[in-house]
Amino acid sequence: MNMGVLGRSCGIILILMTLCSASGCDVFRRMAGRPTAVELEEMRIEKLMQEEAVRQRRVDSLARVQAEKEDSIAIMDSLAQIKGTILNPSEMGGLFTTRLDSRYYVVVGSFKSRHNAEALFSEVKDKGYSPILVNFRNGFNAIAIMPSDDLREIFHSLKKVKAESFCPEDVWILVNE
Repeated sequence: MNMGVLGRSCGIILILMTLCSASGCDVFRRMAGRPTAVELEEMRIEKLMQEEAVRQRRVDSLARVQAEKEDSIAIMDSLAQIKGTILNPSEMGGLFTTRLDSRYYVVVGSFKSRHNAEALFSEVKDKGYSPILVNFRNGFNAIAIMPSDDLREIFHSLKKVKAESFCPEDVWILVNE
């Protein structure tokens, strides 16, 4: 009789060993509420995909910065070809009282005489633009139009303004830094 119980016990143990070898430890993992091998692999793949997405966003960001730099260089080359000038207010002695909200402006005139500046201001306004009067520490008064924070946009604005009757040959771009 002992041999029958022992035989059944050995049979149960043999079945359990076969199940463990066929399914690995997943049975015990599942019984303990832990993830199975398949679930662990899915979690590893998900983590790798998230890391790859982060890397791809970085690569995309670097590509955008590179493209912006290349565009800026091309615009500066184009500006040189049309004999355009870019000046910073510090090159004119700095701003006196005017606060500028945008980074770039097309300057269509700069005068020592405030009367001459106001005359051009009126003419530009009559043509449909929204000019501002920029006062520099060196005493010059400039008429600035078409504010923008984008170099490409201000370059196109400069080309457009050059076709206007009020626009002088020495029109320039003011960079507010």
